[in-house]
Amino acid sequence: MVSFLRIIFFTFLVSLPALPVAAQVALSGTVYDSSRKNLVENVSVQTVSGAATVTDSMGRYKILVNEKDSIYFTYAGKSTQKFLVKEVIDPNHFDIRLHITVKGRYSTLQEVVVRAKTYQEDSIENRETYGDIYNYRKPGVRTSFNATTGMAGADVNELINVFRFKRNKRLKAFQNRLELQEQEKYISYRFNKTTVKRITGIKEPQLDDFMIIYRPTYEFLQMCDEIAFNQYVLKCSYQFKAKQFGNNPGSESPAGAQ
Repeated sequence: MVSFLRIIFFTFLVSLPALPVAAQVALSGTVYDSSRKNLVENVSVQTVSGAATVTDSMGRYKILVNEKDSIYFTYAGKSTQKFLVKEVIDPNHFDIRLHITVKGRYSTLQEVVVRAKTYQEDSIENRETYGDIYNYRKPGVRTSFNATTGMAGADVNELINVFRFKRNKRLKAFQNRLELQEQEKYISYRFNKTTVKRITGIKEPQLDDFMIIYRPTYEFLQMCDEIAFNQYVLKCSYQFKAKQFGNNPGSESPAGAQ
C-alpha cells in the first residue's frame, strides 16, 4: 500500500511542470493628459488580478502583469476602461491619454528670432552712446550769448577747459580710438568672408589667410563703389592663387590693401 502511494505521489510531482502556467509580461509606458503634452503623475495603474503601481513625476509606470490579465488606470477617483494585456501591441510603450487637463511643469517657448544688428544700426547706437566723445572738439576762446542781458561774452567754461591739458588729451585719444574702431567695423562690414567667398571662390582655410593679407584700408573703401570693390577683390584673388601655386612670387599687393 505504501509503495502504491509513493508511485502516485511521484507521478503527481512529475506531472507538475506539465500544468499550464500563465506567462508574465513587463508592461510600461507613459500617461499624458488630454493635450498629449503634459505628463500626469500619481496615476494608479492596476490589473484585474491585483497587481498595482503608480506613475512617477514624469508620468511613467512599469508593472508586471499576466498575459491573460487586464489593466486599467485610475486618477482622481475615475477609472479608464480595462485593456486586455494580450491585445497590447508594444508592451514597452503602452502610453495612455486621460481625458483631463493638468498644468504642465514645462512650457513651450514661442519662436524667438535673433537678428544681428546691421553696421549702420550698430554705428548709430555707438555714436549715441558716446555722443560727447564723438562731438568733442579742442577747447578755444568762444563767445556765448546771455539771453537775460542780451549781451555776448567769452564762454567761461571754454576758457577753463583750454588749460585742462590732461583732460583734453585723454578725450582726444578716446575720440581717436572710437573713430578707429568704427573704421575697422566698416572694413569688416564690406570685406566679409561671405562676400569674398562669393566673388573669389576661395574656401577655408586659405580664405582666412586671404582675408588677412588683402584686407583693404578704410580710405580705399570710402572712395570705391561696389564695382571697384569687386574688381579689387577679384584682382587680389588672382594674385593670391598665383602665389599659392608658386607663380608670380614677387608681385605686389593691389592698391587698397593694408
